[in-house]
Amino acid sequence: MNRLKVVIYGSKGRMGQALIAAAKDIPALELVGTIDAGESLEAITGCDALIDFTHADATLPALKKCVELGKIIVIGTTGHSNDVRQAITEASAKIPVIFSPNYSVGVNTLFWLTKKAAEILGSDYDAEVIEVHHRLKKDAPSGTARRLVEVLDEAYHLDYEKDTRHGRSGMTGERTQNEIGVHAVRGGDVVGDHTVLLAAPGDRLELIHRASSRETFARGALRAALWARDTKQNQSGLYDMQDVLGLR
Repeated sequence: MNRLKVVIYGSKGRMGQALIAAAKDIPALELVGTIDAGESLEAITGCDALIDFTHADATLPALKKCVELGKIIVIGTTGHSNDVRQAITEASAKIPVIFSPNYSVGVNTLFWLTKKAAEILGSDYDAEVIEVHHRLKKDAPSGTARRLVEVLDEAYHLDYEKDTRHGRSGMTGERTQNEIGVHAVRGGDVVGDHTVLLAAPGDRLELIHRASSRETFARGALRAALWARDTKQNQSGLYDMQDVLGLR
């Protein structure tokens, strides 16, 4: 099969640099262009797949270009508004869209384990999510932390907007049964740590993932692009790394 032609969008960022390095090491891929946020999107014309790791405001124009040209898009950018998330969903009716808050195989295993643990332990266990990232990260909570809360919401039949507590301050009163806390910590050069805490009287379970390099995210995102072409054969739809890894 021909090599998959990819363009990296967000090429000057830390993830962009990791993607460029990883793409050059994967024989099934051909890096045909790099774009940074705010630059011309014409390079998309010559690719099979665009890998987006820019910032929340930059995704939409690239998404529209991919729809226009019929290209695969892999979105690793987080912090999108509800309007942009809706546009991503609508685009997936026309092109393959892989939209995941985290492309690490280990983190996606954490999503799966969190779901299973919540189902087994039940709502008697209080759920909290703690994430730690480098001091330059712009959005909070991280996309990964948000997805972990959403996984818990699904298990406990809660609503993200109504039942999430973003940190706590002051006289908050006792913790209620129908809430999930999410806590964002920022400092240094931490690539990404995520902890799911499930606690009940008498015991607690902690599920932890720590990333030491951005290479794991880069390789996962490139693997997702290959999966969209080779497994789904460019079939339109909205997918994430759970689909890529067969964890559904």
